[in-house]
Amino acid sequence: MGGLAANAPAAAQDSVTIFAAASLKDALDEAARTWRAAGGVEIKISYAGSMALARQLEQGAPADIFISADIETMDYAASRKSIRPDSRFNLLQNRLVVVAAKSARFDNLPLTAEALTQALAGGRLTTGEVKSVPVGRYAQAALQKLGLWSAVEPRLAMTENVRAALAFVTRGEAPLGIVYATDAVAEPGVKVVAQFPAGSHPPIVYPLALTAQTKNPVAPKLLAFLRSNAGRAVFEKHGFIVLE
Repeated sequence: MGGLAANAPAAAQDSVTIFAAASLKDALDEAARTWRAAGGVEIKISYAGSMALARQLEQGAPADIFISADIETMDYAASRKSIRPDSRFNLLQNRLVVVAAKSARFDNLPLTAEALTQALAGGRLTTGEVKSVPVGRYAQAALQKLGLWSAVEPRLAMTENVRAALAFVTRGEAPLGIVYATDAVAEPGVKVVAQFPAGSHPPIVYPLALTAQTKNPVAPKLLAFLRSNAGRAVFEKHGFIVLE
């Protein structure tokens, strides 16, 4: 959603604004509906790449809660004094996978240079921007660990967030994409054809925190809800691993 900068602070107690990693969209939208059904206030969510959101917070964009798709970006927000360190915790974990269109003629793709090159067939391998988007950084780490980086780097089509990469594969604009396992669950137009070994990249962890600027008394309650049994159930339903 856009236009969050127009939200007046005076209305803060009537709603809670979350800045959240794009990969959380389906799960967090459902969590918001569950919260509202239980009598909670309106939740306004802005989804984007984690670092893009962290920089918006640094520039003073109004939000009450920040959820990143990696520890590094939350550390960045903390170093800029954009979050309340005492409210920070790691709630979720994800897995890194390769997806292809549902109609692709193969179901299992060996993680070798030869197999990737053959499956790409001159097309692009899409993922997030490797310098600034968490999924891109995880993808680069995994490809380097497996000795595949030099083979696929020239074929990369990098995007501003993981859902944009997913859309490339869904629309047939890229034969393969490296996304999170939860993205594959959310999109019926793709299938998982390979999963990266857990040790090939840093753990994919989602930290949550209150923003430094928030004075919204409801925000801590919403943060507690997200780590409650009800919140956990929603995230697990969408394929996340709950750490707490």
